[in-house]
Amino acid sequence: MSAAKLLLVEDDPALSELLEFRFRKEGYEVRATPDGDEALILAEEDTPDLVILDWMIEGTSGIEVCRRLRRNQDTAHVPIIMLTAREDEDDRIRGLETGADDYLTKPFSPRELLARVAAVMRRIRPVLAGQSIEVGDIKLNPVAHRVERAGSEVKLGPTEFRLLRFFMESPGRVFSRGQLLDGVWDNGSDIELRTVDVHIRRLRKAIEIDGAHDPIRTVRSAGYAIEAV
Repeated sequence: MSAAKLLLVEDDPALSELLEFRFRKEGYEVRATPDGDEALILAEEDTPDLVILDWMIEGTSGIEVCRRLRRNQDTAHVPIIMLTAREDEDDRIRGLETGADDYLTKPFSPRELLARVAAVMRRIRPVLAGQSIEVGDIKLNPVAHRVERAGSEVKLGPTEFRLLRFFMESPGRVFSRGQLLDGVWDNGSDIELRTVDVHIRRLRKAIEIDGAHDPIRTVRSAGYAIEAV
C-alpha cells in the first residue's frame, strides 16, 4: 500500500521541521508549507489523505483554509487536525464547526499528534484502498458501487450512494445540511438546503429494514449522522 500523504501547514520552522521528520520516519509522505494560500494550492494540485493545519499561519488563516477545503468537493472528505495556541472553548468549537475533525492545543506532544493521525488513518485507509466500508450491518463497496444491509443488496441512486458513503467515512460525526451539500454535491451546483432533506428521506427509505433501527440519526438544529445499529 502506498504511503499516506500528509499536508502539514505550520509556520513555526522548528516545529514544522520536527513534525516533518517524525512523520517521514513513520513512513508518511509529507509536504509542508507555512502559508495558507500555498496550502490551498498544494491541496488542489495533489489531494492529501490528511491535513495538519495550524490556526495562526501566514497568508490565509488556518480557519479559512479549513473552510475552503470543506467547500471543495475534491477535499471535502479529507480529515483535518487543527493545531493552535488558542485555548478558549469558543475557539475550539469554532474550529470543529468549520470542519476540523480534531483539535490539538499547543504545546502538545508530537507522540500524541502521531497517535491521533494514526487513528484517523486506520479509519480512512479502507476508503483510500477502495475496500469495503462497514458501519453496523451496512456494507458499502466504493469500487463496485454496491451496498448491502444485513446481507441483502440495497439499490441506491447515485446521489444517495454518495451521501451514504460520505456518512460512512465518518461514522458518528454530525454533519450540518451545509456540510453535506458541500461534501456530496458539486460546490458549484445551485442546490437548496432542503434538497438535502429530500435525499436523506430517500436514503432512509432505501436502507430501512422492518423491525430494525434507523441508522441515520437526526440531531435537532445540527444535522445528521450515521451510527452502527
